[in-house]
Amino acid sequence: MVRLENQKQKLLLLKDFMEQRTDEDHPATMQEILSWMDQHGVSAERKSVYGDLQTLEEYGMDILRTTGKYAKYSLGSRQFDLAELKLLVDAVLSARFLSERKSSELIKKLATLTSVYNAGILKRQVMVSGRVKSMNESVIYNVDLIHQAIGANRKIAFRYFELDLHKQRSYRGGVRYASPYALCWDDANYYLIAHTQEHGLTHFRVDKMSQIQITKELRVRTKQTDSLNLSDYHVSVFGMFGGTPQKVRLRFENSLSGVVIDRFGKDAMLIPDGPEHFTYTADICLSPNFFGWVASFGSRVQILGPDSVIAQMKQLCQGILAQYDTQP
Repeated sequence: MVRLENQKQKLLLLKDFMEQRTDEDHPATMQEILSWMDQHGVSAERKSVYGDLQTLEEYGMDILRTTGKYAKYSLGSRQFDLAELKLLVDAVLSARFLSERKSSELIKKLATLTSVYNAGILKRQVMVSGRVKSMNESVIYNVDLIHQAIGANRKIAFRYFELDLHKQRSYRGGVRYASPYALCWDDANYYLIAHTQEHGLTHFRVDKMSQIQITKELRVRTKQTDSLNLSDYHVSVFGMFGGTPQKVRLRFENSLSGVVIDRFGKDAMLIPDGPEHFTYTADICLSPNFFGWVASFGSRVQILGPDSVIAQMKQLCQGILAQYDTQP
């Protein structure tokens, strides 16, 4: 062990010890602090460590001391408490756009923000997860490139793919060009909202994008992109299936008021319709996901208009029934 004769690292080592080896449930005695520092190449006297603890406290660290003959020391409040770190770990685990390896790397970094004892709790949280994760290792770098393109007001070029039966990439067409405007998280996946010449305002799953490059061409601007509101966009699009928003009038049983507020927000205007129902009108991008959402509530939800949307709902239901009518 190399001895640090000039003691320049003593204060830093003490800071590391308090952050990593102590918390409110695991205070340390002065002898434990001195032994740990000695193991790391620093000889220290009690008096100097008392002074260093005072310096750390003046610096802003929440140093706790127990009273009595054998005082113990620990770090109280931290930048993130354990409940907040658990929440962040769960968000990383829930993010399907992150690969298992990248999720593991991020969680290890989060674990350094608490004591080694609480880090063990975070690791146990990971062990019981077992959630579906992306196979694309470059998602985080894709997100960074997209943010750079948005900041520079430039278009991007990329390839888009799906996974085939053999879990291999199957690319859709050649190189695509898009004007990126925003990134949003929906149903545990990350999406790019962008304008393309072919589809206007549309979106792409970031974990299915590859070979992203920032071009020299300026982004296309339209009325849609200039008035883009992520909250409104997210409400009108079901399952991130895009399209032109259309006003749809729906009738719900009163028991579904919470479902409607969760989906469309607290400002949703629910209009009573008799003693047991209410109606709500929303701008909806029509898609199979929207009709599936309506169907999931059975007879408790009814589309009231327009007639074209009612006709699409009937056609979808009839197609599903037809599959079972042909069964022996």
